[in-house]
Amino acid sequence: MYDFDKLTDRRGTGSLKWDVPMGELPMWVADMDFETAPEITDAIRKRADHAIFGYSIVTDDWYDAYMGWWKRRHNLTMEKDWLIFCTGVVPAISSTVRKLTTVGENVLVQTPVYNIFFNSIRNNGRNILESPLVYDGERYSVDFADLERKLSDPQTTLMLLCNPHNPVGKIWDRETLARIGELCAKHHVLVLSDEIHCDLTDPECQYVPFASASNLCKENSITCIAPTKAFNLAGLQTAAVMVPDPVIRHKINRGLNTDEVAEPNVFAVAAAVAAFEKGEGWLDELRQYLYDNKQFVRSFIKAELPQIKVVPSQATYLLWLDCSRITQDAQELSSFIRQDSGLYLTEGAEYGSCGRQFIRMNTACPRERLRDGLDRLKKSVKAYGA
Repeated sequence: MYDFDKLTDRRGTGSLKWDVPMGELPMWVADMDFETAPEITDAIRKRADHAIFGYSIVTDDWYDAYMGWWKRRHNLTMEKDWLIFCTGVVPAISSTVRKLTTVGENVLVQTPVYNIFFNSIRNNGRNILESPLVYDGERYSVDFADLERKLSDPQTTLMLLCNPHNPVGKIWDRETLARIGELCAKHHVLVLSDEIHCDLTDPECQYVPFASASNLCKENSITCIAPTKAFNLAGLQTAAVMVPDPVIRHKINRGLNTDEVAEPNVFAVAAAVAAFEKGEGWLDELRQYLYDNKQFVRSFIKAELPQIKVVPSQATYLLWLDCSRITQDAQELSSFIRQDSGLYLTEGAEYGSCGRQFIRMNTACPRERLRDGLDRLKKSVKAYGA
């Protein structure tokens, strides 16, 4: 029904992703080369046709859309009071760091992890405390001994959880999330769970909201959610923060308002409502297309570039490529690839020192463009090893 093979030209549109020299193919930053659901475009067009763009409020249908989507899609019952509008997940993370921790305290992250976490911590004068995930050469898991040791440090007051996990595409199971929640509560560490990728799971795969894993998880957490990643709406600046505990919620609410990131632009509410109320069919077709894209990459690399290992994933449209059989310095490799063939990927060290031998690839594009990227990758890897 929806055309995900359409090659939309994004150059000249002020796109962060496509602001690259002619001849380069960007497959780095996590936005998609697909036009959003037409139901969302219709809602935005209808709002634009009104032609008055004054100050906006968060309307009741915004709350209803979030509550209905998470109940229907993720079996999580929210209350209206738990939700706070925010202009984005990253502003919410940075605001939480400022409001709920003190300068010089530790904020724990499980590396390799979304690189902007580091900015939100470092830019606010807090210490980044890494608890590296365990990589067995195939899959990632939590090192609970290391995690508890670092959570037990009285200077550690906040943990940033990535659920599902970017860049490795891991869906954390309920038992793992509950155990993380138990350890954090035991050591008086608040959890902020970034769940922006939650709707981009492989078909037949479901993510588990951190707040649903246990009562401890619910009462000691802040969850950041949005339609922006799943529906390709990042430029509209629309998100939500879900906080069940009233005391924590008050602090977050004050922080978001103090930072002036709690008011919607004129399209932010309409787009979110349209996504959650009318975008379900589009999203399900997208998820299948993305799954097929990832399978296409796996098959291509297995046949043409067996020295690269694709780490198994169940979520996101990002693939984590293990290049350790080629080099110990993926930064050098990714720079070579970009210079050699124009393929722009992200080197893994951006996600923590344990990502030095990896490269992240964004596969959210029409199949023809993806094939072009893989051909470029093959050419450059062979040239690199020559």
